[in-house]
Amino acid sequence: MTRTTLPLDPKLADYWQHVSREPAALAQLRAATAQHRLAKMQLAPEQGTLLMFLLRLIGAKRYLEVGTFTGYSALAAALAMGEQGRVTACDISDEFARLAREHWQVAGVSGRIELILQPALRTLTTLLEQGAAGTYDCVFIDADKPAYPDYYEAALQLIRPGGLILLDNMLLSGRVATPSDGEPPGVGVIRSLNDRLRDDERVEHCLVPLGDGLTVLSKR
Repeated sequence: MTRTTLPLDPKLADYWQHVSREPAALAQLRAATAQHRLAKMQLAPEQGTLLMFLLRLIGAKRYLEVGTFTGYSALAAALAMGEQGRVTACDISDEFARLAREHWQVAGVSGRIELILQPALRTLTTLLEQGAAGTYDCVFIDADKPAYPDYYEAALQLIRPGGLILLDNMLLSGRVATPSDGEPPGVGVIRSLNDRLRDDERVEHCLVPLGDGLTVLSKR
């Protein structure tokens, strides 16, 4: 039997907060998002901490994300990369963007973040047509699950060798391990994508049971 990881229950979550280095600007945005009706879409703070660590580790300066919600991951990236870093954020909701922009402004990073409000595949295609292939250090994907395979293939073209692709919600609260007749289409898509990524020789692969499952890939 596979040994399971330690669950992050409320007490451990509080302890994590005690020992973490989550910047105040991120904690404030997380608290504001907690009041939102769709707060469960918020990136887990421990995932944000890992994202920041990885960006600093690879010396990232150009970061692209598909799915921004209220701006936590974009803010984390902007803070991690510093004044020379640039964030391209893709979303379709002006409602979410208002809260994101407010907190980016307070944190002093709004000038480093370009938010594009249109279907993300259109943005990714445009970037490739404009010659952006191989120019990004990291692409983070956290949006509509049926489109994940298309986002991934575009991301693989956009990042440089040694760059990172991160995909969130790759365990879907355990539903990927328990197929059922009535499951949403996105569950099957993620299940199949997990198999593809495991066998994809173009990347190094690691699925981390953090948050709702975070896959970290490095382009060879």
